Amino acid sequence: MFTLRSLVANASLKLRVLVPGPEGAMDEPVVWVHNTELPDPSPYVRERELVLTNGLWAGQATPAEFVASVRLARAAGIVFGLRAQTPRTPPELVAACRDTGLPLLEIAQAVPFTEVSQAVSAMYADQRQRALAGMVRRGDALATAISRGAGPSGVLDVLRRDHELPLAVVDRTGRVLAAAGADLDDAQAGAVTAGLARRPPALEVELDRAATRAALFPVGAVGDVDAALVCLRPLSGLDPAEQAALEQAARFLSLEVAKQQAVQAIEMRFAGELLEMVLSGGQRTAEVAGRLQAFGVDAAGPLAVSALAFAEPEPATLPGLAEVAGEFLSASGIPALVAGGTQDVVSVLSWRHPEPELPLLAERLLAAVGRRFPGRRVVAGLGGVAPHAAGLRQPLLHAREACRVLRRSPSGPAVRSFAELGTHRLLLGLVDSETLRGFSRDLLGPLREHDARRGSDLEPTLRAFLDHDGQWAATAAALHIHVNTLRNRLAKITELTGRDVGRTEDRVDLFLALAVETG
Repeated sequence: MFTLRSLVANASLKLRVLVPGPEGAMDEPVVWVHNTELPDPSPYVRERELVLTNGLWAGQATPAEFVASVRLARAAGIVFGLRAQTPRTPPELVAACRDTGLPLLEIAQAVPFTEVSQAVSAMYADQRQRALAGMVRRGDALATAISRGAGPSGVLDVLRRDHELPLAVVDRTGRVLAAAGADLDDAQAGAVTAGLARRPPALEVELDRAATRAALFPVGAVGDVDAALVCLRPLSGLDPAEQAALEQAARFLSLEVAKQQAVQAIEMRFAGELLEMVLSGGQRTAEVAGRLQAFGVDAAGPLAVSALAFAEPEPATLPGLAEVAGEFLSASGIPALVAGGTQDVVSVLSWRHPEPELPLLAERLLAAVGRRFPGRRVVAGLGGVAPHAAGLRQPLLHAREACRVLRRSPSGPAVRSFAELGTHRLLLGLVDSETLRGFSRDLLGPLREHDARRGSDLEPTLRAFLDHDGQWAATAAALHIHVNTLRNRLAKITELTGRDVGRTEDRVDLFLALAVETG
């Protein structure tokens, strides 16, 4: 596009500014020129076109009426061409333009309107040539950056040489792969991923409550969006050159993201095979140490194992969970192998700290996962520490089993080691969740109905009795009731459930039914 100021600067056109219009009007973009002598050109003039006229409409409309129609079309301004019959611009036209704030230029009698059209065409041709040259130059720079391994950060650096825009690259799991002039927090990155998840993907999203809007340029293969080039400006705030540059950069980022995903897929498969080697035992165990070394993990030193997953009823894992774990451990300076699967994400890490510090690390990891996946409960099972790679099998089995049990617990601690779970929790973990809930509901349902109908405290009494190992006096004291009252309540519990709290096997049933509810 061109501007009125750029036209006036062309000395060959001999243009003179009679009415500059409001402040900045001379520098606003103009889309084209429109030659007309109609008394009302508004139906034919496009928005931001420059109207060229010799005033032949004078016998059919007044200057004020003509200016009003041009203004109605939202034109960029008027160029009045002098001729022998009108050697000066009509003062009424000047006054009408001044009154309405419409820019008015005057062109000499010796200069035909065709020269204006030719000058505008030359401007457009020059702009297209410069835009094409810039795109080719930028494309070469982007290709060079990617070939040299500069990654998404290198792409943003190239882009910002021409356009000083706040930019970031966010993948579909919410990871910020690169940023330049922008600082996205987890919530804002989550807003981007939500926009990418739409079908079709959003081209603009609101990042936060402050109504910060950002333009999204999808990154990925056709029909598969893997990430977005994010510009912290609304689409309406980007000019055509900036939009073209962002779209070009997004295409190059597609190549880079595809390359990264291929590398990650290979690493995940490599890590998954290592876990299979650990579990299978036998001759393949000898290969474990070498594979761990490839991930920077000291196979001869102590190794800790953890398994994390989302609690039921959520799927155990989601895309990006393994990446979050890997990023967290890397940022913590801990060499680790991370393997993602459908049931859990397993981390094998070098661990030269006291074993009691491992749960603290796991809790920080779960906090990082929670920020990336808000609203979902995530749990981690710890398998303990192996002295070296040859002893990994047992900690791996324990970590995964502890994680599986925690997944089925509706509440309670999110981090537990295998040893902390207790035998009854491990047994409950072997049974389908719906079956367990049905067992608990059938056994404890009569108590709860009685408590709800009569306002009694049979269920709390049962919990207290089991918590105090069946000791009558201790239970009565804890409940602040007489022992005879406790006897009456326990008798009612036996009547309603069919389980005698005086018999060990019946106590076990009641204990397990309560454990299902408390996790």
